[in-house]
Amino acid sequence: MNIEGNFIELKNASRIWAVGSIHSNLKSFNYIKNFTLNNFRNGDKLIFLGNVIGLGEQSKETLTSILELRFDLMSKFKLKPNNIIFLRGAQEEMFSKILQLQIAPNPTEIINWVFDHGVDKTLNSYGFSREEVKNIAASGTVSISKWTSKLNEVLMSYPGHKEYFLNLKHAAFSSNKKILFVNRGVDITRPLSAQNDCFWWGFQNFSKINKPYTSFQRIVRGYQSENKNNLEHAKKQVICTLFKQPLSNKVIIAGIFSDNGEILEIFESE
Repeated sequence: MNIEGNFIELKNASRIWAVGSIHSNLKSFNYIKNFTLNNFRNGDKLIFLGNVIGLGEQSKETLTSILELRFDLMSKFKLKPNNIIFLRGAQEEMFSKILQLQIAPNPTEIINWVFDHGVDKTLNSYGFSREEVKNIAASGTVSISKWTSKLNEVLMSYPGHKEYFLNLKHAAFSSNKKILFVNRGVDITRPLSAQNDCFWWGFQNFSKINKPYTSFQRIVRGYQSENKNNLEHAKKQVICTLFKQPLSNKVIIAGIFSDNGEILEIFESE
């Protein structure tokens, strides 16, 4: 693993803001956005914990709104690019596979699988219908290559969208290595330098961790598949999950943390 390329070390952070999975819920995100703009301070950093896109109807619009927030914060607080971090979630991972569909050995199977998991909604927001993409996937390498080139052109027509997918990180952590931020989980049997894609697909029994992972006293994640939420007990737990099932509730949860892992505030969209 390319540690420098895939991980971000958060240095000299006064407070660390983290936003859980958004899943294209633009209205809910705009509440989080306004709260952030009104309460962000000098020295703060911001992490989006993956799954910005997918499932909802407004992936394109949500990503544009997020990039606007990034620009506003960078301008107002003179932030460096690595002070606002985007992690890769399962939705971004699946969408990235579509961007390389022309080299897939089984494009039709891939399309069917990712569509079953909500990626069709993201493509639809960029102007591509479900049936159109399914037909392309079954039409051969040349046709698929032409289509993926078109998809990339569409992404580049929206400022920052292509760059978003090219610069996603696997995880972020404070410089004292007391708090770790991921999308869904880590393989607790491996050091951080030897992880696999369980960052966004999860790891068996990860939710049951009750002791620090190496030096990390707190692990903040942006998604869980279980239909439960233990935020009221989070201050006494290693894992703090900024996500609330079921998906249909469209609630977005965010939090503010110290670099030592202390939970300073947790809030959610209205």
